[in-house]
Amino acid sequence: MKKVYLLCIFWMSLGHLMAQEIQNKGNYELASRFSPEKLKKMLFSTSVDAHWLKKSDRFWYEYETTEGKNWYIVNPVTKTKSKLFDNDRLAAEITKIVKDPFDGQHLDISNLKFLEDENTIEFKVKSTQDVLKKDWKEIKAKNRSAKDSLEKKTFVFRYNITSQALTEIKDPEEEAKRLSWANISPDSSKVVFVKYDNLYWMDKANFLKAVKDENDSTIVEQQLTTDGEKDYSYGGWGRGEDNEEEEKNKDKRKRANVLWSQDSKQFVLTRSDSRKVKDLWVIHNTRNPRPTLETYKYAMPGEKEQPVAELYHYTFESKVMSKLDVATFKDQSIGLWSENIPASNRDDDFKPLKWLGDNNYFYFSITSRDLKRIDICRWNIKDGKKEVIIEERSNTYIDIQKPEIINNGTEIVHWSERDGWGHYYLYGTNGQLKRQLTSGPFHTESIERVDEKARLLYFTANGKERGEDPYYLHLYKVSLNGGAITLLNPGDFNHEVSMNDKATYFVNNFSRVNTIPESALYDNMGRKIMDLEKADLSSLFAAGYKFPKPYKVKADDGITDLYGVMYLPFDFDSTRKYPIIQYVYPGPQTEAVNKSFGRAMDRIDRLAQFGFVVVTIGNRGGHPARSKWYHNFGYGNLRDYGLADKKTTVEQLADRHSFIDRSKVGIHGHSGGGFMSTAAMLVYPDFFKVAVSSAGNHENNIYNRWWSEKHHGIKEVITPKGDTTFIYQIEKNPDLAKNLKGRLLLVTGDVDNNVHPAHTIRMANALIKANKRFDFIILPSQRHGFGDMTEYFFWRMGDYFVQHLLGDNSPQPVDMMEIQREKPQTR
Repeated sequence: MKKVYLLCIFWMSLGHLMAQEIQNKGNYELASRFSPEKLKKMLFSTSVDAHWLKKSDRFWYEYETTEGKNWYIVNPVTKTKSKLFDNDRLAAEITKIVKDPFDGQHLDISNLKFLEDENTIEFKVKSTQDVLKKDWKEIKAKNRSAKDSLEKKTFVFRYNITSQALTEIKDPEEEAKRLSWANISPDSSKVVFVKYDNLYWMDKANFLKAVKDENDSTIVEQQLTTDGEKDYSYGGWGRGEDNEEEEKNKDKRKRANVLWSQDSKQFVLTRSDSRKVKDLWVIHNTRNPRPTLETYKYAMPGEKEQPVAELYHYTFESKVMSKLDVATFKDQSIGLWSENIPASNRDDDFKPLKWLGDNNYFYFSITSRDLKRIDICRWNIKDGKKEVIIEERSNTYIDIQKPEIINNGTEIVHWSERDGWGHYYLYGTNGQLKRQLTSGPFHTESIERVDEKARLLYFTANGKERGEDPYYLHLYKVSLNGGAITLLNPGDFNHEVSMNDKATYFVNNFSRVNTIPESALYDNMGRKIMDLEKADLSSLFAAGYKFPKPYKVKADDGITDLYGVMYLPFDFDSTRKYPIIQYVYPGPQTEAVNKSFGRAMDRIDRLAQFGFVVVTIGNRGGHPARSKWYHNFGYGNLRDYGLADKKTTVEQLADRHSFIDRSKVGIHGHSGGGFMSTAAMLVYPDFFKVAVSSAGNHENNIYNRWWSEKHHGIKEVITPKGDTTFIYQIEKNPDLAKNLKGRLLLVTGDVDNNVHPAHTIRMANALIKANKRFDFIILPSQRHGFGDMTEYFFWRMGDYFVQHLLGDNSPQPVDMMEIQREKPQTR
């Protein structure tokens, strides 16, 4: 009997161990079910993207579900929504003309826009018919070895909504090529560009020649400047070319980022003198036939050599280019603002860039290097002088928004955090404060519209509605004359709005991470006119998708509320113990915590499917859409400021949920999150056990000056002689390499010209010198975002957490079958 009892115990124990082993297997199949390619076939439209018309209050939009795509026209006045056309009927008419088969459920049209009568739409359809390229002669003249002379014919159609008549435009007007170098004046009479680092311009007639053939020898160009040179240019492409490409393209026309006056007779621009800024390099190792070098200017924090910003004004009447005297602070930066583009102009082929102001004034900002002083200024063109309208001062860095100039240029709506929260203030353009328009412990986010006639400001804000996640955005209005704030789109959701130019109606898209996105139409009194759409998630749910769970915890101070989201495996078993992974991005310009339902699932939903609980959480010093105290919490300590909040979050969640295994904590992040995930392993080495750290800025002393000096802080010192210097010191991840105890995977792209590969290599160097085992992947030819190797990176990350956190040591095949089986195999 005793033997039988012992045998039973043995088999029970063996069964338990086998069950545990099965539980600890990484669920690659479930993770592969929600790849980006598969999501494209399960998840379609999630919001209404309104295209407002110019002559009426109507708007159109397209919306796709599992039944296909439809196009709608909405009339808020009559409270009606109807299809722009009958898909089946239109498909049949297109088939007759194009000779390719089309059907209503798979109607593939592009470039849809309303014509001036607002009763006719124009769109394009690509066929399978081969035709000779229109510019083949020019292509052949430039490259005699060119062989690809054919392209697929594109048909242009017009459709009358009332008569439902379809017309082919057999000789469509030649569309102006989107010549990226052309900065066209508002009246289309002039085009400004950069060539040989100097400013040039041409008239409309010559530009039309360039549209047909950029190398036309009869094009007349007028040179405006002669002092431009490399790294002190009047414009250009910026970073992204290797040295060979740069040399090849040096004589080509390039973009001049000028802003035009309303009357097209003047323009302004900023110019940067970077000649003394030190070089940085990446090597394109995979270029053929041999690797190439990419050299670019890169200002690092604390360095003496910084770009010198200059402001220029040109008038065609006097033909004078003036360098404006705006010197205010040492190593200052200058911000030029453009006029808002009306919502009803979004489909226009030509959207000129006008300066903010009028023909007599333009507005700009001047910011000190330490970002503690910002002047909101305007330039008086007649008197030729700078006029300071508003001064912002703080002991930490200052954020600002583009002001709104109203009431014929006599008033300015200004955003400031001077009372600890982001709010709007009304000033006269003489610099006199008239009144604070919003106040209280909440954050205003953006101006949507100003109704000058009714004296109403429409704006978005978060944190005002009690009982909601304080990050949820809403639309409000307030009188410019002062008074109470009115909520226009209530509901415990995150709201995104699209308002028409007259500020009479707006489309409201709303959801949470755990709700199906919906869209509705409202008027400016906050009255709902009609429901528009509800996203079709049927295929997603059929595949097993389940919503994540929002949660709230306390920060490490025991007082501050933090808000996060928990992602569980879709085959979740509450009786199991799951390792927990934190997906992190510390800010301070944002937090990696979704507030609306979205498509970004790789690092959260899909990662959880291997068999993990994945969580995101904000941290003090993170998102700017709370108080300035919250946002500036990490100022002066950019390495460790968010880690205590990350740690206490896991502890509180493990206390609440028995299915969380607090002894198995992983962490992953990219860029700033890559920095933070490695820092977590080094600051709390007995708590965080496994990290995958990608593209991390591990040494912020070699990251770009603007981000690093802003969020960490730099000290401006004025010597007794009056000289100004800057002192910068910061703690770095490699300083703590000796603390590593857990498993760490470092990943970088080899041509990352944002967070240079040197960050990751220096981290590896420190770990090697500390005699630590770790893992390192370099992704060839990849920039900061990993590009076409993102999917490869995801599965390597999954492998790492499955092995070292889940404890599944079963060898994985060399072939990543989850990727391979999605691709047609060729020879």
